[in-house]
Amino acid sequence: MTPENAVSGKSFAKTYFPSTRLAVSGLFLLNGTFAGAWAPKIPEFASRLDLSESGLGLMIMCFGIGSLVLMPIAGILIAHFGTTRTVKGATILFLTTMLLLSIAPTIPVGAVAIFFFGGLMGAMDVSMNGNAVEVEKSMRRAIMSSCHAFWSLGAFIGASTGGFLIETMGVMGHALLLTGLGIVALVVIWPFVLHDAPHPSEERQKVRLPMTLLPWLIGIMALFSMVPEGAILDWGALYMRDELGASLALSGFAFGAFSLTMAVMRFAGDHVRDRFGAVKTLRFCTVMAIIGMVIAGQAPNAYVAMVGFALCGIGISNMVPIAFSAAGNLPGFAQGVALSVATVMGYSGSLFAPSVIGFIAEHTGFAIIFTLLPVLFIVVLLLSRHAIHADVREHH
Repeated sequence: MTPENAVSGKSFAKTYFPSTRLAVSGLFLLNGTFAGAWAPKIPEFASRLDLSESGLGLMIMCFGIGSLVLMPIAGILIAHFGTTRTVKGATILFLTTMLLLSIAPTIPVGAVAIFFFGGLMGAMDVSMNGNAVEVEKSMRRAIMSSCHAFWSLGAFIGASTGGFLIETMGVMGHALLLTGLGIVALVVIWPFVLHDAPHPSEERQKVRLPMTLLPWLIGIMALFSMVPEGAILDWGALYMRDELGASLALSGFAFGAFSLTMAVMRFAGDHVRDRFGAVKTLRFCTVMAIIGMVIAGQAPNAYVAMVGFALCGIGISNMVPIAFSAAGNLPGFAQGVALSVATVMGYSGSLFAPSVIGFIAEHTGFAIIFTLLPVLFIVVLLLSRHAIHADVREHH
């Protein structure tokens, strides 16, 4: 009895948690931690460079431009070298950027630092999403939602520890600790990343953008799912503090509540998707996100807003992973092409929209913006049937 049980336990681990899955999950966690750690650094970065609100908005745009420049380049590198070598190269370079952001003494240097921070985060993102699609194919089961859960968990860890660490260790101490831990994590992960061949069939297709509508429609789904996510990330705390009278500590929980429910739901997401299919899952999530966002926008106080943001986290949690899986599995398209269209469109939403929202909110306030953002989710609902492609693995 016992040896058999031991064997079945071993095969369970091998079936559900092969080292390749753990490795790509680790990359998502690492990327998310650095993204989250940036949020508490923003006030110090702005005061060191003497930036106004609109100046900071323009800096956030440099972050976005970096992503839009380097993400497609990552797509081309995946075609030539495969996801493995691309993700490893991007990660090594990305780990240096936190130090660069922490020492930037002038606005031009700050702009360059934030350009590469955004760009290399994006390049790492495209290639680790590509690697996750390869792992999904090798395992014949959905893992994308749980990979994104590790990203959310990393963002939660980075955001919730950052302020405390900056206070106790200083800006450079925080950056050095983060970079050191990042390097150690990468050394551990390195040998286990799924090795995939280059995608030579994609090289010719890679350079030109797809001419048919479907990848762009899935890109719109990703974009409209991620604009509200970016809005909560960058402006949720400000809305809670300025318009709902929350304390500084409490206002930080706008993103905290959102990240936490998002991470929990993403860990459940693959199982739910395998059980109910991507289309039903996406529709349920989108309706939850609409309800949560309207509650947050109409909240009479900070606690009700937190509930709204938490519900929104449940909703948005699996919208983006489903869109990415659908793009990565589109029949008749090179994986890198459709996936980079969806990732670039999606991330450009979460990168550029916040600066636009900041400019609008100066005149309207945030309550009305959070109340109107669900219009974007309604568009996702109308396009939701295209999520069927996320389930394509079942038919191999």
